Amino acid sequence: MKLKTGLPSQLVPTALAMSILLSFANSVGAQQVKISPNFKPDPITLTGKSGGPTKSNCGNISSTPSQVIQVTESLPYLRLTVEGSGQPTLLLDGPGGKFCVLADNYSGGKPEITGFFKAGNYSIHVGELSQAQYNYTLSISQQKK
Repeated sequence: MKLKTGLPSQLVPTALAMSILLSFANSVGAQQVKISPNFKPDPITLTGKSGGPTKSNCGNISSTPSQVIQVTESLPYLRLTVEGSGQPTLLLDGPGGKFCVLADNYSGGKPEITGFFKAGNYSIHVGELSQAQYNYTLSISQQKK
């Protein structure tokens, strides 16, 4: 029995290949960093441009992550802090869930997330509350303030 979909037979494999290619391209564009216990130097600093064309609940973000962090072993404490002009935000998507961090008085006006990080991959978007894009520095440390 032949299934009739109304689509040319070569369209479905082509669409599948394009989907896989686009997913691969999205992950390739992000700066990737491996984090393991007692990493050096501490802090690790990464730079980039905040914001982007995609509106989210965590400000304007790019369609691809700014960075991807691979935590090789669970870490009892890790601190991620974003510094930059404008109004940066930090969107973290990893094994423990998806978190949006805005600047507050406690963090000195810099978006910051701290705590236990389970082993796995974390996609990080550095967003921006305004429509502009600014240079930022992301600091990753195991040191408590």
